[in-house]
Amino acid sequence: MTPWIAVLVASIAVYSWKIFGFLVPKRFLESKSLTKLAGYLTIALLAGLVGVQTFTASLDDGKGQKLVFDERLPALLVALVLLKLKAPFIVIVLAAAATAAGLRLAF
Repeated sequence: MTPWIAVLVASIAVYSWKIFGFLVPKRFLESKSLTKLAGYLTIALLAGLVGVQTFTASLDDGKGQKLVFDERLPALLVALVLLKLKAPFIVIVLAAAATAAGLRLAF
């Protein structure tokens, strides 16, 4: 399968899900349990993405990934502390970015 066929098949699949969403009854979409589940799924997916992007790196030979601890971990910890202190989101992002950039510059 060529990459373009895979992209077209994936695009059709995603578009079909979008159309399917319009066919679902409104009362089902507005239920409390589904709204709560969607919120939890969003948090879980974002946490998984942050974890994978923070702690993995591709191997140079292209044969997989390895667990790494680099400047992204302290940046994430700074973001968590600021989040716990209820800092504004833009302050959290800028502080985490400055931490990662400073550590990359220093080492």
